[in-house]
Amino acid sequence: MIIRETEPQDWEILRSIRLQALSASPTAFGVRYEDAANNSDERWKVLASSQHPPYFWLALEQEMPVGMVGASLDERRRFTLIGMWVNPQWRGTDIAQRLVQQVKARATKLGFAHIVLGVSPENARAVRFYQRQGFAFIEEYEWLNSHPYIRLQLMKCSDSECSESGNTTV
Repeated sequence: MIIRETEPQDWEILRSIRLQALSASPTAFGVRYEDAANNSDERWKVLASSQHPPYFWLALEQEMPVGMVGASLDERRRFTLIGMWVNPQWRGTDIAQRLVQQVKARATKLGFAHIVLGVSPENARAVRFYQRQGFAFIEEYEWLNSHPYIRLQLMKCSDSECSESGNTTV
């Protein structure tokens, strides 16, 4: 298993796994499948370049994408974990943890003291996973852009919480 940041030539792989994730879990992401599917090849190339936010990482098993995660800056310029997804056949392994570690490492490298993410509190599996990675709920909420009837609660991980966590699997 290889976890690595995307490069411009990975745009087709990123498009493939992103569309797979959006199709499999349409209410878990801030982007609708239809919108992502309509992105031009040039847009996918920009997304895969990781020269500036958003950044993306891929989990590859024998060159087959089995997971992904992204990171960006939100409207308040906070480092934000986005687009986390692992193929159901690979859940329960350490892939998700390793993907989150990549986001944590980039946040540290860029000098961010915190990472935030939005999750539906009803998504118990995701909540438990993120808590094991050092994230905790904060009293901040937002509506999911792709499905505005879904309310997300934000979770935050600070330097000390993030560096001491992440030793368990999904």
